[in-house]
Amino acid sequence: MKKIIVSLLTVAIVVVLSGCASSKQVAYFQNADYENLEASRGLYEAKIMPKDILTITVNTTDPQAATPFNLTISNTLDMNGRLNTSGSTLQTFLVDNDGVIKYPVIGDVKVQGLSTRECEDLIKSKILPYMADTENPVVTVRLASYRVSVIGEVTRPGTFTASTEKMSVLEALAQAGDLTIYGKRENVMLIRESPNGEKTVHRLDLTDASIIKSPYFYLQQNDVIYVEPNKVKTQNSAIGTSTTLLISITGTLISLATLIVNISN
Repeated sequence: MKKIIVSLLTVAIVVVLSGCASSKQVAYFQNADYENLEASRGLYEAKIMPKDILTITVNTTDPQAATPFNLTISNTLDMNGRLNTSGSTLQTFLVDNDGVIKYPVIGDVKVQGLSTRECEDLIKSKILPYMADTENPVVTVRLASYRVSVIGEVTRPGTFTASTEKMSVLEALAQAGDLTIYGKRENVMLIRESPNGEKTVHRLDLTDASIIKSPYFYLQQNDVIYVEPNKVKTQNSAIGTSTTLLISITGTLISLATLIVNISN
């Protein structure tokens, strides 16, 4: 009798645990101690792409000299659609599909593929002919639309803005609250759009320290990171009425077997 009861208990436990996948290691950079990361040396510099929004300011010793190149919007609408006249804001510049912005006085400027520093130098060279010989204008270009999106098995999915014009995949995941325990760390999907509109998919393994050397470690504007659910989450989401009933029956069998063991003793 006892052998039969033990067998029933064993079968019941196996049934309960059969749906549970064995957990994998969740640590990042598992081979960091012996991975050579010298190839990761270098500072990332974002490139301007179509549909980016730029803020451009020109400063000169004579404020009047810079005025034609610093267009302002005096009246704006607030969140409720009401006219706000409390102050003026600098006009932003939308990079069109051809990679061009329309800049006051100098006209069309091709900026696609340039870094913000290169864009500053280009605009400076184009406005110098309109300045006095004694002027040395300071041009500042900033990306106002450097955003990436993180979705899937993370704590806080959403779209995040990089104020420093640089964001790594780790920084994006950190802003999203990191992966949940159910996220696939070895197969994170990166969806990227090229300047000509082509979409590509790249796979990143967060458990491998060599990701730091990857050309996809730093994100571009409008990148999308998707964290897939692991097998445990997939199996849990597939649990139906029949599985719930089976678990209930198994629990009843275990309780009954335990009672019989206690009585037989």
